[in-house]
Amino acid sequence: MIRKLIASVVVLSGVLGAGVNAFAADTTDVNVLYAGSLVNLMEKSVGPAFEKETGLHFKGYAAGSNKIANEIKGKLRRGDVFISASPKVNTSLMGDANGNHVSWYVNFAQSPLLIGYNPKSRFAADFKTKKWDAVLREPGLRLGRTDPKLDPKGAFTIELMTKAAQAYNQPDLIEKTLGAAENPEQVLPEETLVGRLQSGQLDAGFFYSTETSDLKIPSIHPAPELNIKANYTLTILNDAPNDAGAARFVNFLLSAEGRKLLAEHGVDVTKPTVQGRADAIPSSVQAVIDAAQEQAQQPTQKQP
Repeated sequence: MIRKLIASVVVLSGVLGAGVNAFAADTTDVNVLYAGSLVNLMEKSVGPAFEKETGLHFKGYAAGSNKIANEIKGKLRRGDVFISASPKVNTSLMGDANGNHVSWYVNFAQSPLLIGYNPKSRFAADFKTKKWDAVLREPGLRLGRTDPKLDPKGAFTIELMTKAAQAYNQPDLIEKTLGAAENPEQVLPEETLVGRLQSGQLDAGFFYSTETSDLKIPSIHPAPELNIKANYTLTILNDAPNDAGAARFVNFLLSAEGRKLLAEHGVDVTKPTVQGRADAIPSSVQAVIDAAQEQAQQPTQKQP
């Protein structure tokens, strides 16, 4: 009986020890929930660079910003850091009525909305010689975009086309190019849109400049005068399991090295601006924000 009791204690000690070790290992993971348009940037550049500098483990999850916000609200997904493509998404997570998941966020970058096309598409030459809206109305063109309810890019697409219809005095432009807002023949998950274009399943689609720049997708600026663009934001979620690791990731992304990586991937780096409760920002993060703001104010030196 005593031997069995001793054996049980040994086994239990081993289980508890393994549990402690597993918990300790988890503290090296930093879970980053981010807009699907940043997949290549995060997985191939920022993530590996962050791991190399800090020794922590980057774990990314990409999807439409609104979809991620809905999953956070529904307690279907937890993360440490949230990067969205629109400040409105952050606002939907702020305050007691919205679950108080976010107290503050930083606007740190922008990316214009473009039309990307497959260079092997039979419509590729038309994008170089004809007006963009005329090409989108051509019979047989397979156009892809994201869900306006789940992804800011989808909402920006509707906004761009609405403004273009008014500016060009073409009231039927949306109907002839997009059809219904949630047209199932066009609307696709953000994380699959690029792959569908590259594989030839689509002739063209709406993308941010970071996507077309990163993946060498030929693109045109459909309406630069309308100035539709993503505004990327960054925050640490209030219930972050690893808030210390989250702070280190935010510090890295807003540092000179992180901002350099953003610029290399076609993102327009902007002066960081804070929205929400500044007093809730970790002191180390606030210091990096201050440094980035000061750097942004310095005039760019011209090369001799």
